[in-house]
Amino acid sequence: MNKTLDRFSLRLSDVFGLVFGSSLHRAQTQNKLARHIVALNGKTSPAEIINEVADCLKDILGYRLFAFVNKKNAGVDIWLDPQMYKASIEEIIIKDFQIEDIKDLTYLNAHKDQEECREKFNLNALVYYDHKEENCYSRLYMLPGSPITAFHDDVVSIVLQGCSAALSRQIKIQRLKDAAAIDPLTGCYNRRAFEVQLKAYASGAERHRNPLSVFMFDLDHFKSVNDTYGHLGGDEVLKEVSRLIRENIRTEDIFARYGGEEFIVILPETNKTHAIELADRLRQKIGGMRIPFNNQTIRVTSSFGVAQLGEDADIVKLVEDADSMLYKAKLNGRNTVMPGLIKVHRDEQAQPVPQVKSSLNLQ
Repeated sequence: MNKTLDRFSLRLSDVFGLVFGSSLHRAQTQNKLARHIVALNGKTSPAEIINEVADCLKDILGYRLFAFVNKKNAGVDIWLDPQMYKASIEEIIIKDFQIEDIKDLTYLNAHKDQEECREKFNLNALVYYDHKEENCYSRLYMLPGSPITAFHDDVVSIVLQGCSAALSRQIKIQRLKDAAAIDPLTGCYNRRAFEVQLKAYASGAERHRNPLSVFMFDLDHFKSVNDTYGHLGGDEVLKEVSRLIRENIRTEDIFARYGGEEFIVILPETNKTHAIELADRLRQKIGGMRIPFNNQTIRVTSSFGVAQLGEDADIVKLVEDADSMLYKAKLNGRNTVMPGLIKVHRDEQAQPVPQVKSSLNLQ
């Protein structure tokens, strides 16, 4: 880090030596920029890093930072000046970064897109700067208040170098965290990461007095799948079931592999009744899957146990309650949801999809 700051200091000295005649002015501006660069290296999230860039450019150049965009594998992260009109810049970002789905735009800061805080501007007056650093590609959009000079370009270039280095470091750290938190086969969270997430979500639910539910499920007679199709066939089933679950829950829901063929999902702001309804929809979708493997078709069913966080916010009891309901679902003949769904009969064909009827019973 010291070597990086030394390089920045040398570059700053060169820039300011050429631009400013006053040594006092040069030193003051150089010190400002150096402080911001050092501050960038101490930030621990993309939003904090980009906020520092905004403060730096406004402090030194007097520009309003209009937007900062950081490219990801699927989409972009955006920091947008809260006082600017979002719709216009969105169109530019979508075109420039070839975004196909607006859901791939992630805003890192709050933005009130209201009439009274929209500032009129000419899009043709926008300038932008690109910067690449290892795994990080960023673009800075600005609305200058005066003609661009070589000094402006140099200052922005230095700031972007510091910003991109900080963002690149955070991306690497996040990737390491993700690798430690993700189950490699299914792509969902592992058990340790689930426990961390549950603690955080339960704390938020208690603080804001919001409901929180979980459901636990596993695949019925999964051992027979492994015995019949081998472990590669079993792995294919786990991957396809995981994919189906991810596609049918909300982005804010937390999906984790709890162990073997057992999974668990955290449902923020969801009461038990709605959790049961979701669990039964997923149970039916799993039962309707046709999973191709080695010129064969694998079919599976699943059992679900649902529980809601109590007023005491006891997360150990929450998981135990879900596990207990899952056990009751298996005692009830499998391919069902407990509490609340009662199986009435079974089709005896291989890997059947039994008919059920719903009878909500939350006791």
